[in-house]
Amino acid sequence: MIKKIAIISLIIIVTIYFVLNKNQNNENINLNQGSIILAFGDSLTYGYGVSKEFSYPAQLEKKSGFVVINAGISGEISSDGLKRLPSLLKNKPELVILCHGANDILRKLPLDATKNNLLKMIELIRGSGAKVLLVGVPSFSIFGINTHPLYRDVTDESGVVYEAEIVAFVESDSSLKSDRIHPNALGYEMMADKFLTFLK
Repeated sequence: MIKKIAIISLIIIVTIYFVLNKNQNNENINLNQGSIILAFGDSLTYGYGVSKEFSYPAQLEKKSGFVVINAGISGEISSDGLKRLPSLLKNKPELVILCHGANDILRKLPLDATKNNLLKMIELIRGSGAKVLLVGVPSFSIFGINTHPLYRDVTDESGVVYEAEIVAFVESDSSLKSDRIHPNALGYEMMADKFLTFLK
């Protein structure tokens, strides 16, 4: 019995390590020293549920050595994010981590509009000269917590670098959340670690 538990624990640890430290797309984003990263999104970016130093942008800045601007607003929908983005791009980021649309999904807003808003955001970001890392967020259903297929569609149409798994992974484990939806400090750290695997 003890041996079985030890084997199961080892499998869990290896799985978590794989999820956190493997860039499964084998895509690297080359950044210059002193680059600015804009973390753009809603409450998942803002760090709702924890103090600001434990948000994923703050932890990513500490781990990467890059300047990371936390441009997350809790409760924001993608149409409002699209209006807000241009002024933030004046900061001249070299990379934008785009994690948006979760509130659209939760509120059951039209997915075509959400998709178009994300594509327009990507167009604006590229037009500013910055690179994009798109982060997929999950839908909640009776079948479990899985990344919404909308983000794969956006990726296929835009060709951006895409991280598909980490938010759904965190959302699936109550020990990584501060409430029903938002990560705790460890959950946000796992997000930061995952995004770090894309940076070079």
